[in-house]
Amino acid sequence: MPRWRVLGLVLLLFGGRGVRAGDGQQADAVLREEALRTLKKAAAYYRERVASHGGYVYYYSTDLQQRWGEGQASPDTIFVQSPGTPTVGTAYLAAYAATRDDYYLEAARAAAEALVDGQLESGGWTQAIHFAPSKGARVGKYRRGRGGVWNVSSLDDGQTQAALLFLVRADQAMNLGNARLHEAARYGLDALLQAQFPNGAFPQGWRGPVEPQPVVKARFPDYDWKTEGRVKNYWDYYTLNDNLAGTVAAVLIAAHQVYREDRYRVALEQLGEFLILAQMPEPQPGWCQQYNYEMIPIWARKFEPPAITGWESQDVMEALIQIARHTGQSKYLEPIPRALKYLAECLLPDGQLARYYEFRTNRPLYMDARYQLAYDDSAAPAHYGWKQAARLDEIETALQAAQRGAVSTRTRPVRELREEVRRIIRELDAEGRWVTTCDGERLVGQPPFERGFRYVSSAVFSRQVQTLSEYLGSP
Repeated sequence: MPRWRVLGLVLLLFGGRGVRAGDGQQADAVLREEALRTLKKAAAYYRERVASHGGYVYYYSTDLQQRWGEGQASPDTIFVQSPGTPTVGTAYLAAYAATRDDYYLEAARAAAEALVDGQLESGGWTQAIHFAPSKGARVGKYRRGRGGVWNVSSLDDGQTQAALLFLVRADQAMNLGNARLHEAARYGLDALLQAQFPNGAFPQGWRGPVEPQPVVKARFPDYDWKTEGRVKNYWDYYTLNDNLAGTVAAVLIAAHQVYREDRYRVALEQLGEFLILAQMPEPQPGWCQQYNYEMIPIWARKFEPPAITGWESQDVMEALIQIARHTGQSKYLEPIPRALKYLAECLLPDGQLARYYEFRTNRPLYMDARYQLAYDDSAAPAHYGWKQAARLDEIETALQAAQRGAVSTRTRPVRELREEVRRIIRELDAEGRWVTTCDGERLVGQPPFERGFRYVSSAVFSRQVQTLSEYLGSP
């Protein structure tokens, strides 16, 4: 009888009420065995058939003949931006931590070394790594050679942060024993610290150490911000766009935990100081995407106006909580209560937050099809998230726990994990794939795929592997 039928019979026999403790343990042992087999089968498919140069892109056709990152990709291109190579590599590390099976550590090592090959001379990473010339691609100036001339390390969309965080954790898993990986992680961290301004802020990108700027508090523009204050090279200025605060904080915390050097803690504290400085004054005590060196909010891209932002404000609060927990300093929690109160008053009728709120009036702010400012989203371009889910209740709960000094735990009950693991096992196909069928949704960075199109997703693979690993690592 096939193993999956044996599993189903055991779960049927032992899944009802009145199950004896020993019976439940036996059923759990069977499920764990199946989870182990599922994990290995899926990881083997991804490592041995999907990986290219040790790395990954976002999506693959089921025959692996087509690949997509931000658009079509060749077999000689891997992606750094999530859910690319660091995302998959981190899933392998989770599998290794749960099982201590060196197979997963070797898969993580291959992914990490692919990132090492694509590290820029400036110390960070850009969106993708090209191992061969690619028509129309902006090829990086890689430290290890084989590259082009692009040398701007990017914090946009968590690119450098994802690579660095994964390398630091991989270095830790290998007991700092892989010299090539270890050196790249430390080189990248050095470059990140040199890209931090004296007030604790970071730019969206850098080519080298940043120039010192005055330390001042955020304020509203005293000019017509709708028409003035546009800066072409906005990426050189203070940025919070797309969760920069939280992702950079995570890197600094991990670096401090792994390498035990005070400079990472100091940089984390400086980031916290900037987040305090960047909170806008009453009556709109939220945060903005972008600030100039005078700490006045400015434009970024043509659809990113200076405004209070619902998305980045939530990320900043979560980052401040993490900084307070790691440093033990409650001052980083002080800006959060008034921001929560303000944002609760900003909720839209559907319970979401607008990405932007206009200065002074606090009206939700959008763009129309011609990228002109508008007060409704009826004609807003579909490529941007003009409304975002509100996480205010979760942030309030985390704040209260941090104020009490409670230890943060995010582990799920084993019973809940079991149900999800059963589903994950069922959905793995005979080749070791979790195949997704497009239901009309728009995939990240892609033109709409046809409804019914079947593809393999790095995000799905990584999520399933993380869940299996969480279950296998549970008591």
